Order: sequence, then C-alpha cells, then structure tokens
Amino acid sequence: MFHGFIDALRAAGIPASLKEHLVLLEALDREVIDRTPDAFYYLARATFVKDEGLLDRFDQVFAQVFRGVVAPEADGTTVPDEWLRAIAEKYLSAEEMAKIESLGSWDEIMETLKQRLAEQQERHQGGSKWIGTGGTSPYGNAGYNPEGVRIGGGSRHKRALKVWDQREFRNLDSTKELGTRNIKVAMRRLRRFARTGAADELDLDATIEGTAKQGWLDVRMRPERHNAVKLLLFLDVGGSMDPFVTLCEELFSAATGEFKHLEFFYFHNCPYEGVWKDNRRRFTERTPMWDVLHKYGHDYKLVLVGDASMSAYEITHPGGSVEHFNEEAGAVWMQRLTNTYPSAAWLNPLPRDQWGYTHSIRIVRELLNERMYPLTLTGLDEAMRELGRKA
Repeated sequence: MFHGFIDALRAAGIPASLKEHLVLLEALDREVIDRTPDAFYYLARATFVKDEGLLDRFDQVFAQVFRGVVAPEADGTTVPDEWLRAIAEKYLSAEEMAKIESLGSWDEIMETLKQRLAEQQERHQGGSKWIGTGGTSPYGNAGYNPEGVRIGGGSRHKRALKVWDQREFRNLDSTKELGTRNIKVAMRRLRRFARTGAADELDLDATIEGTAKQGWLDVRMRPERHNAVKLLLFLDVGGSMDPFVTLCEELFSAATGEFKHLEFFYFHNCPYEGVWKDNRRRFTERTPMWDVLHKYGHDYKLVLVGDASMSAYEITHPGGSVEHFNEEAGAVWMQRLTNTYPSAAWLNPLPRDQWGYTHSIRIVRELLNERMYPLTLTGLDEAMRELGRKA
C-alpha cells in the first residue's frame, strides 16, 4: 500500500523520493507516533510535503489511497442517507410557501433569534418556531422560510439573510492550466511593457552592433521586459462560489502568468476589515484591509471576482457578515476600495441575464458604478478594456 501511496504522490506532482519513504518507515518502526489514522496522516504530511502549496494535493492523494481504511469511530447501526434526508427536508407546495410570512426587518429577526437561543433547551425538527431542521421556522436548516437565519446545513432555497456555519475553503491552485487560451489572450489587453530591474538578459542586437564597432566580442545586457501593470486581485471563495472553483483557478493561473506585479487576497461574499492569503488560516492570519489600502498605491488595478450573491444585509448593515461581526458595513469598505483604486472592475461568474434577480448583485453594481462584467471571454475582454482606459 505504501508503494502505491508513493506512486500516487509522484503522479500528483509531489516530490516523493526513496529517502523520504525510508524516513517514514523508520519513524513507524520506532513508534514515534500513536497508532491512529490522524497521527499517521500528520507524520506522512510532514515527511513528504515541503511546500505549503502542495498541502491540498497531498490531502487529495491521501484520501484516495487510504479511503476505506479508516473505520468510523462510533459503533452502532448506520441509518441510510435517504432516510435522513426524507426526515430532515420538508417539501412544501407553492401555496403553503406563500402562507409562511417573514418575521420582518433585520433587527426584528436578530432580536427574535437571541430570545430563541436563550429559551430553547433541546433539539427541534419540523417545527415553525424553534431553531431546528426541516420545518418552517426562520432559524435552522433544511426547511423553508422566505427570510431567516440558516444555522448549519446546506443552502436549498438561497433565501437566508444570514448564515452561521463555519466552512473550510480550499486555496486556488495557480499551477492549473487554462482550459481555453483565449482567456489568457483577453487578459493581455491589460499590458504595458517596460524594462526594469537588473540587466540579466542578453541584448543580442546591441551585442552584435558593439562587437562590430569594437572589433572584439562586446557583450551587452539589458533588464528583462515585463508587463508593468500592477494588479490587485480579490477572490471570493466558499459557499455559492464552490461551483466556480475551476473557472476561478483558470483566471488565477492566467493572472499569475501575465502580471509580474500581482497581489491577491481572498474574501468571502463581501470585503470587510480583513482579508487573507491562505484559506486554511483565514481566522488566524488575516491582513487588515487598512494595511492593503496603505501598502498598495493608487496605480494598482483592482479586480474583484465573485458572484455577489448574498444577503443584502451583508453589504448594507454592520454585523451582516456570515462569519464574524463586522463593525462597519461591507458597502463602507467597498467605497474605500474604489476610492483608493479608481481603476476597478468586478468579474461575476453568473450569467448576466441572472443578475437582475438578486438584490445584492444590484447593490454591488451600484457601488462599482456598473463596472461589473460576466466572467466570460466577452466579459473579460470588456473588463480589460475598461481598466486599460484608466491607465
């Protein structure tokens, strides 16, 4: 099994030599870890992974090779998934949905939630008042309410005004190749070449001319030619952006190849007072937005990538964020971003004909002065032209 593990690591592009394999076997032989699956996982990861950028690939390989080896910790009879879904999910007719009324405004809903949390003593399922699953209460998941707070579970109707659910997001892979070369070509519209830095590239024409004049070999060097445009890339990850991971990876890969002066940060739904570089450490290693605004000058081009599909309160109200309590509304930070970086555009992976159905998309478009473009070849070309006009 270990030999197959080594082969799988190599196939995934993770350097796995015989020396590392022997180190792993020696560590197991000396019993430096407890005999648990978790301990073995961390030992193997520490042995083979030397670059943080390979951690996600290692996790995928580990899951593929050892899938089925790790037994469930809890004993007992397994309940079929379809039984659980039938119990947890409540399907209502259109007439029944129309009879269920919203509690009202943001403040009313959040105040009622505080009261329910203080009063509720046990789990509830299928009800209309308490926090639970499969009912018509505005609090919980797997049921229906026109406006409420989803706590855990997954989105079914995409109607929640707030979500309380800690999720793990995966970093985008900058080594992923583009599915279409045309996307890369479209990004090349935003180019302004210049030769800066150390003279480390052979200038063949100048060398030939100098040699002919001097009568001996006269080697001339020059700085490498780079795209001088500076790009600040903000990427929305997690939640409703999960279906667009591949598309965003292609864009991210193209951007890293085209722009020498590229800085990127992740955010979720709407930029707030903090962004991050590594999704695995998004709660412990955040970069304050004020640091971003002060560090990167006005000459940077700002590109935000996201579906802008969220509760409108996440943009308009303090405390609207789904992962933390934001003291200032998302709209405030969006305004600061566009004031600092006048050359800005938002790329939306949703088709343009769907934008009118979501209130949050309309708000973001207004904040960007309608500079939102679909994440298609045509939309990307329009966005690059817009950013190029403000050079």
